[in-house]
Amino acid sequence: MERSWRERCREQKRFTWRRRIFLILSGRIRLPLLAFLLPQPNANADSLQAGFEVRRAVLGDSHVDKAIAGTTEFTRQFQELITRYAWGAIWSRPELDRRTRRLLALALTASLGRWEEFALHVRAALASELELCDLKEVLLQTAVYAGAPAANTGFQIAAEQIKKID
Repeated sequence: MERSWRERCREQKRFTWRRRIFLILSGRIRLPLLAFLLPQPNANADSLQAGFEVRRAVLGDSHVDKAIAGTTEFTRQFQELITRYAWGAIWSRPELDRRTRRLLALALTASLGRWEEFALHVRAALASELELCDLKEVLLQTAVYAGAPAANTGFQIAAEQIKKID
């Protein structure tokens, strides 16, 4: 019995996807998107060290020391992942300065309701280069694009962090 053209197309698509997966896993082709997640030949110690330097500069030594002290065998690879990629590969890129990245981190964590991270970035930002007017502008912008409830909570958490600093 002859197969319909739909069955032949489905089979061809299955073969194509299997072949692509094989080529990606074998390293013959690289995905341009998310390629930074693949192991890089000379990136082991250098990107991790660069990540620690940026992480300390942005969040402060005490936070990083506390995170390292709290690392277990279970969480070690995750800590290395965020240090290597978030801090070493993204925060260290020259296209945006650290002030802009801080503002983005504040806006995104507030918009996503990641309040623990938001509080962390508020403390770190106010301890370094951001002023209260910067924080207020980020939260007003958040109100417009992410909604008043997100900005309201952001203002409350920011006020708590400001009290702790004063």
